[in-house]
Amino acid sequence: MRLSNTTKGSNVLQKKYLKAMAMTVAVGFVAASCGSDAKTATSASTKASTAASTAAATAPTTAATTAGTTAATTAATTAATTAATTAATTAATTAAGGDLTALVAACKKEGKVNLIALPDEWANYKGILQSFRDKYAGVQNPVASPDISSKEEQDAVTNLSGQADMPDSVDVSPAIAQSMVDAGLFAPYTPTIAGQVPAGLQDANHNWVAAYYGIMAVSTNTTIVKNAPKTFADLKKPEYKGLVALNGDPRESGAAFAAVMAASLANGGSADDIMPGVKFFADLKKSGNLGAADVTKATVLSGETPIAIDWSYNVPGLAADLKAAGLTIETNFPTDGVYGGFYAQGVVKNSPHQACSKLWLEHILSDEGALGYLAGGAMPARYAELVKAGKVTAELKKNLPPDNLIAQIKFLTPTQIAKAKDVLAANWGPMVADA
Repeated sequence: MRLSNTTKGSNVLQKKYLKAMAMTVAVGFVAASCGSDAKTATSASTKASTAASTAAATAPTTAATTAGTTAATTAATTAATTAATTAATTAATTAAGGDLTALVAACKKEGKVNLIALPDEWANYKGILQSFRDKYAGVQNPVASPDISSKEEQDAVTNLSGQADMPDSVDVSPAIAQSMVDAGLFAPYTPTIAGQVPAGLQDANHNWVAAYYGIMAVSTNTTIVKNAPKTFADLKKPEYKGLVALNGDPRESGAAFAAVMAASLANGGSADDIMPGVKFFADLKKSGNLGAADVTKATVLSGETPIAIDWSYNVPGLAADLKAAGLTIETNFPTDGVYGGFYAQGVVKNSPHQACSKLWLEHILSDEGALGYLAGGAMPARYAELVKAGKVTAELKKNLPPDNLIAQIKFLTPTQIAKAKDVLAANWGPMVADA
């Protein structure tokens, strides 16, 4: 889990939980539409030829005027070659359906992609990072600050601009993705496989794509709590006094935001009304059921947060640690508050390793990346395609939500998320956090 802005440290279970304001999902929600205006390789090649011709035509005249015929000829040749090479590289690395061989070659010359905020236990990023290194030998993919939030990722992009360790790619909540779009921090890129990604999981202008998503769940340490709650309504029971935990502050944490929206849906709210969720947690706080501790790897393993409301894909990554600690966890998907959300990945504008950043997006969307997410209990964006291809085995499905809940997932629009954020900003403090 990613840690909240106020609880940074070495705890891992909350590392990604803090990916601020994750995009929400519920029964009957209207999905946001995103276009796929894919540029073609043919168009890019045409641009390359045009650029080369233009450079070849103009450079001689200028050179002849200043240094004579010989210099003009040399300048023309250099200009034509440079323009053609630049345009061809751009075509290969930015166009949908582009030449991945050229992209791989360009990335291997760069030798690295700077990543950030990808905890090992979060949706099996440990395995996905390793599969990238295995596939592209010699290309490093170091992860800086795995515990930070989406907002802090955006801050890192801004604060490290122009430096060698500037993030090349981010993995952020939809709210922060939109903030980065508004700030002009993305370099638009259309992955070659974008046609298999649902419209709601990619930006209309190709600033970002969502490689995976999850659903809100309630995970219970049954070594401590024998009767695990299965619904949001169950969380009100007196037997759970002091045992229920959120992963941070919903005004900053994506997982906590998701929990509040899910609780709202379970209590008469909607995609346009998160207030019932705020009231729900205000009541839990008043009754004493809502504990003071945030969910982290340490608090889960110590038993301090025995009932955690969190993304479904965070428990599988802790399986070995839980077993070693002699703990058992039961994860339930509340049917009274079906809620899910995705995280967006994109190429950071003017980062030092543009080719490798694009190749990283290609990888996490590829079958290797998608199956890696599945192994961690996350839903890959291309899930339907993998099912059709017969690649989703019973073993891979064991950590996923039930099919009937998966079928209900539709994503909130940016407008709905912005409205919910405003409500939380105005009410969470006086009603819950400071109450």
